[in-house]
Amino acid sequence: MTKLNPDNINVILATDCGSTTTKAILIEKVDGHYRQTFRGEAPTTVEEPAADVTIGVVNAVTEVGELAGRRLVDDDGHIIRPTSNGDGCDIYISTSSAGGGLQMMVAGVVREMTAASAKRAALGAGAIVMDVIASNDRRLPHQQIQRIRELRPDMILVSGGTDGGNATKVVEIAELIAPAKPQPRFGSEYRMPLIYAGNKDAAPLVEKVFDDSVELSVVPNLRPVLERENLGPARDAIHDLFLEHVMAHAPGYNKLIEWTDAPIMPTPGAVGNILQTIAERQGINAVGVDIGGATTDVFSVFNGTFNRTVSANLGMSYSISNVCAEAAMPNILRWVHIDMDERELRNRVKNKMIRPTTIPQTLDALVFEQAIAREALRLAYKQHKEFATTLKGVQQQRTVGDTFSQELGGQTIVDNMQLDLLVGSGGVLSHAPRMQQTAAMLIDAFQPEGITMLAKDSIFMMPHLGVLSQVHPQAALEVFERDCLVYLGTCIAPKGAGKSGKPCLSYQISGGSLNESGELAFGDLKLFPLAPEETASVTLEPSRGFDVGAGAGKPLTADVKGGTVGLILDGRGRPLAPPTNAAECREAVTSWIGELDLYP
Repeated sequence: MTKLNPDNINVILATDCGSTTTKAILIEKVDGHYRQTFRGEAPTTVEEPAADVTIGVVNAVTEVGELAGRRLVDDDGHIIRPTSNGDGCDIYISTSSAGGGLQMMVAGVVREMTAASAKRAALGAGAIVMDVIASNDRRLPHQQIQRIRELRPDMILVSGGTDGGNATKVVEIAELIAPAKPQPRFGSEYRMPLIYAGNKDAAPLVEKVFDDSVELSVVPNLRPVLERENLGPARDAIHDLFLEHVMAHAPGYNKLIEWTDAPIMPTPGAVGNILQTIAERQGINAVGVDIGGATTDVFSVFNGTFNRTVSANLGMSYSISNVCAEAAMPNILRWVHIDMDERELRNRVKNKMIRPTTIPQTLDALVFEQAIAREALRLAYKQHKEFATTLKGVQQQRTVGDTFSQELGGQTIVDNMQLDLLVGSGGVLSHAPRMQQTAAMLIDAFQPEGITMLAKDSIFMMPHLGVLSQVHPQAALEVFERDCLVYLGTCIAPKGAGKSGKPCLSYQISGGSLNESGELAFGDLKLFPLAPEETASVTLEPSRGFDVGAGAGKPLTADVKGGTVGLILDGRGRPLAPPTNAAECREAVTSWIGELDLYP
């Protein structure tokens, strides 16, 4: 992999090898700024009969080259580098989730503490966590050993104990894994990678437990002291081992690794990267979601702390039945404004599972699918909040009132009032027929509070930009802001509850094409047109008991950005609870749909 001077990079080629589709994009320097110019895709070829991921890559890249009028692949099927005479590219980078992505098992001494830190490190590196083994996970040792044998993870992360603490428990965890002899997923010709990130004093003892059937890497402790997490070294080790072991044994990846100018990253790890880069550069708190057919990934950055969760049972095709079971049909139908036969809906859900690539053909099918999406997103965000917490086991100052609460530490760090940017991606959000539908799904599911900017990933290029941010942060940032994000607008939502029809907010809006003032009634939505390049000044005076970010009942003046949808005032209260009476709920939802012009 060559070291390149960012000043000499004018043409960037990036691919994302997904489980079904390989997506390629071209980024070029246009008038001194980096822009995404062309895009192509082809089926991923990691499985038989091709069993060589590079064939799909070449097919996707060839399509981009044809669209760009630029030869990117030579006669031998290699990517042309560097550029010469209008052909080729300066750098080529890639991400991958082909072959089911990166699958890991993690282990720690205490499930709520070191095991939770190990899970956070694995998720942050872009892994799917198959199971968490801990000494207090209520399974007997023989059950734990059986579970380790059944799973075929790509690698294992072991943590436990603070530096200088008791070494016995973490050695016991190692002694569970060693006799289980876990088998890797991709064939038998390489050793299982195992990362030890626990008490440094126990490392020599742990090394003695394992024989040469595992490839052991020792990295600094995830929890060197109880009050602090140090996830970076473990995440870096996961990325390196993903490349050296997992990718190297997947069909055709050894060739792809030689082609790329930067290490291949797991797709979710790359998406997390770009969100962290944006939050850091702009000094904001951000939440991103990627809703797929089988899983929903939620990413958040609050006050510089990054978290990612995978809801492996919440998706829009393979996992759609799970969403319906977990959310329950009444919760899905509360978002629907037209009569639907519940039996027919259940058949529709089963059809979507067996034909995952179908898209809604009728208006009622679209309304129903978007109602399911709201619940899938809501449940995934709920899981994310439960996981993204302050560190458990840390002594915190407690009041007498806290003494009666059972929760010891571990409050969620996700605060919707502090959320500045909410980004949606994945088919149901990115490809919704109208931008208003995407905005409505995000608001109804995530329930942002105060003032929040809404955006969507235009063509799912966040993975490409995530890996690019490691090589050329400036180019990644420019493309992210100019071409990747479609700004939908700003949502203003007072937090609190009130009586339907009573004022919850008075507002004055001036700027762009707007000069509006009035009152927002509790239970109502209002939409004002404010174009993407326009900004407006808003003065908000919440009613008693309502908060828009300055405190309950306190006024706030701020500048807000427009978008393809505009400025949305949401007076439905937080937490958002549609009426429980079916007729009242139908009436309320019909009025919200009309105000946002969702289904004309």
